[in-house]
Amino acid sequence: MIEEARAAGVSSLLCVGIDPESSRRSLELAESFRGVFATAGVHPHTASEFDEAAGSVVEELLASPQVLAVGETGLDFYRMLSPQEDQERAFRAHIALARESGKPLVVHVRDAWPEAMAILDHEDADGVVLHCFSGDVATAREAEARGYLLSFSGTVTYPKNDYLREAAAVVDSGCLLVETDSPYLAPQSMRGRDNRPANVVEVLRQLGKVRTEPVEELRAITSANAVHVFEGLR
Repeated sequence: MIEEARAAGVSSLLCVGIDPESSRRSLELAESFRGVFATAGVHPHTASEFDEAAGSVVEELLASPQVLAVGETGLDFYRMLSPQEDQERAFRAHIALARESGKPLVVHVRDAWPEAMAILDHEDADGVVLHCFSGDVATAREAEARGYLLSFSGTVTYPKNDYLREAAAVVDSGCLLVETDSPYLAPQSMRGRDNRPANVVEVLRQLGKVRTEPVEELRAITSANAVHVFEGLR
């Protein structure tokens, strides 16, 4: 999979942790393969399990130079697999870990934009990456004004998601990132199959269309944005 990604021009991969075990595994992968890096965090789905022990694991992993960010964290009121109170508690704790470690924050938001943006504002969060961005134009502009990065995935290629393409079209290129969220959210042309890191090129092509900008130019810009926010990514 890594070789396939490199053949497509993807030189660096960020493997995201969603609980203590997967965060540890992500670091193991980062230590095993050149060009692979990790994050450490607890996803809002399992926020109820974010206790002192889980927080200690995340904090310990963040000491590694190959763990480039805190998260995936955030709020998900669509599935609501953890109570809202637990999600917000864990979210605030991750923001504090990001501040203490000096590393950026990878944020998952689904059907919870007002609440998530309010917490990020109240906690004065910095280095915010809105993973798999799903907001509208107004949310995108507010995020841009705050200096957040908006990471677009294969969802920007789905026919029903005009609102996402509109958001992607209006923000400054300096706040754009692209991702796959593999193995989920395969681009429209590959729906029904597991997504793969190499498919990030399809996301770039879609952004090029909606922004009427050359794909190679967007590739250079989003790569530079990623290197800037995820220090150590090469």
